[in-house]
Amino acid sequence: MTENEIAKEIVDAAYKIHTKVGPGLLESAYEAMLAYELKKRGLRVVSQQPIPVVYEDVKLEIGYRADLVVEDKVIIELKSVEKTAPVNKKQLLTYLKLADKRLGLLINFGQVLIKTGITRVVNNLEE
Repeated sequence: MTENEIAKEIVDAAYKIHTKVGPGLLESAYEAMLAYELKKRGLRVVSQQPIPVVYEDVKLEIGYRADLVVEDKVIIELKSVEKTAPVNKKQLLTYLKLADKRLGLLINFGQVLIKTGITRVVNNLEE
């Protein structure tokens, strides 16, 4: 599957979850539900995958943990807040670069409408 095909499944799963349970739960609850829903669809999902930082040829294991990585191609950063901050999109782009991935989705389950809570972030993704 391409990154865009995977993203379509992720967005559909997020919509399904948000429609059933709505906003207001902890981020960890949405993470578990989304991982479950994506695995049900036959996708490989890793939760809390460590992404190290390499600085001047030194690998630092204190980098970052991706909320979800789907099919080893798409990083999902989850939030459950009233409004995301501009820095959240910048962080996701940095995470994509560190992990050498091309597509990330910032999904905020705190929005009234899930479609306004999904931001697509790309890192040299060929369309």
